[in-house]
Amino acid sequence: MSTHKQLTIGLFGFGVVGEGLYKVLKQTPSLKASIKKVCIRDPEKIRNAPAGLFTSNREELLGDPEINVIVEVINDSDAAFEIVQTALLNGKHVVSASKKMIAEHLPELLELQNHTGRSFLYESAACASIPLIRNLEEYYDNDLLHSIKAIVNGSTNYILTKIFDEGLDFKQALLQAQQAGFAESDPILDVEGFDAVNKWAFLLTHAYGILEKTTSILFNGIQNIQAEDAILAASRKQEIRLIAQAQKLKNGKVAAFVLPQFVKKEDHLAFVKNEYNGVVIESGFADKQFFYGKGAGSFPTASAVLSDIAALRYDYKYEYKKLFHHQPHELADDYYLRVYLSFDDLTQVPRENFEWIEEWHANQDRKWLIGVIHYRELKNHDWWKTGNTSLILTADPVVEDVETRKLKKKSLELAGV
Repeated sequence: MSTHKQLTIGLFGFGVVGEGLYKVLKQTPSLKASIKKVCIRDPEKIRNAPAGLFTSNREELLGDPEINVIVEVINDSDAAFEIVQTALLNGKHVVSASKKMIAEHLPELLELQNHTGRSFLYESAACASIPLIRNLEEYYDNDLLHSIKAIVNGSTNYILTKIFDEGLDFKQALLQAQQAGFAESDPILDVEGFDAVNKWAFLLTHAYGILEKTTSILFNGIQNIQAEDAILAASRKQEIRLIAQAQKLKNGKVAAFVLPQFVKKEDHLAFVKNEYNGVVIESGFADKQFFYGKGAGSFPTASAVLSDIAALRYDYKYEYKKLFHHQPHELADDYYLRVYLSFDDLTQVPRENFEWIEEWHANQDRKWLIGVIHYRELKNHDWWKTGNTSLILTADPVVEDVETRKLKKKSLELAGV
C-alpha cells in the first residue's frame, strides 16, 4: 500500500473498542483512513454515530471492493475467525483485537497470510496500549530472550488493586471493572485466566517461536485468592499479581505459565496498578527492560488498533522471525515450581507429591505451606483448583537445581542433621 493511498475501513463491532476507534479516527485526519461501514449485531440499538453508517449484513463490508481494510473487535471468536478468513481471501488487510480467536487459529491464520499476501495485525489483542508484539518482532528479532514476566490482563489487575488497596470485596471490584469497560462481557474469561493465557499463547510465538494451543500452557486466574493470602503478602512486603511468565531453562526449552504470583515490592510489576499492564523483558544483549501502559479501556485499546492501521500504509506484516527465521524453542514440561498453597482441609492436598516442603503453618481457620512441586503435577491434575484452595507462585518460582537439593538433603539426613 502506498503511504498516500486512502485506507477505507469496514469495522465489525461498535462496543467499547469500536466506538473508541471511531472517535480516534475522527481526530486523526492526517492518517487518510475512514470507516465506510460498521457491522453490528443489533440494528435497533441507539449509537453515537450516524445511523447510515451501520448495517447487520456483513457482506456489505466483506464484499465491498472499496473497503481495503477490515477491523474486527467483536467478542465471538468463531464469528471473528470467519470474518478474518473471508476478508483475507477477498484481498483485504485485517486488523483484529480478538485474542481468543488468534490463540485458537494462529496456524490457519499464518497459512492464510502466506497464501493471500495480505497483512493480519493484532497489536491491540496483546497489551492494548503497549506495543509489545512490534517490539518482539523488530527490537528483539536477534536478541536472546532469557525471560519475560508480564501483567497482560488489565481487568484482573484492576480487581486485585481494588481488593487489596481499597478494601473492596471481589464482587464490588468486578462490578466496577465491568462498569469502567475493562472486564469482558463474560467475566470468567478475565477472572479465571482464560484471557491472559490466550494472549500468552501467541506472544510466545513472537518471543520464542513457540506455536502451541492454550491447553499446553499451565494457567489459572485470581478466583481462589483469599484475604489471608494478601495479609501474608503484605507481611513479607510483597504484592499479588496475575503473572504470565516465560523463562528459558538450562536445556534450552522454555518454561511458560500464567498464574497468580507473589511480587516483591521493589519489582517493576509491583508498581503496576489498576487497569495497567506491565512487561519486564530480560535479554542477552539489552539486559532488563520494562514496558508500562494501560491494558484495557476504550482509547488505549483503540490506539493500538490505530497503530496497526497506520502500519498498513507501509505494507507492514509480522514476519514471525523467531518461528521462521531462527531455531524455534520448545515448550518445557520437565521442571519444578516453588508454590505457596493455602487451604482449609489438609486431606485435599497430596503432600506426598511435593519434592519438599519449606514452610508449614496451621491456624485454626486456614493452613498454608510453601513447597516445591513438579510442573506436570499441576498441569495434569486440578486438585489445586478445587474447594477453597489457593495456589500462588513465589517471587522466584522456577526451580532447576532439584537434584542438587535432593543430594544435599540426603547427605544431611545421613549425617544426622
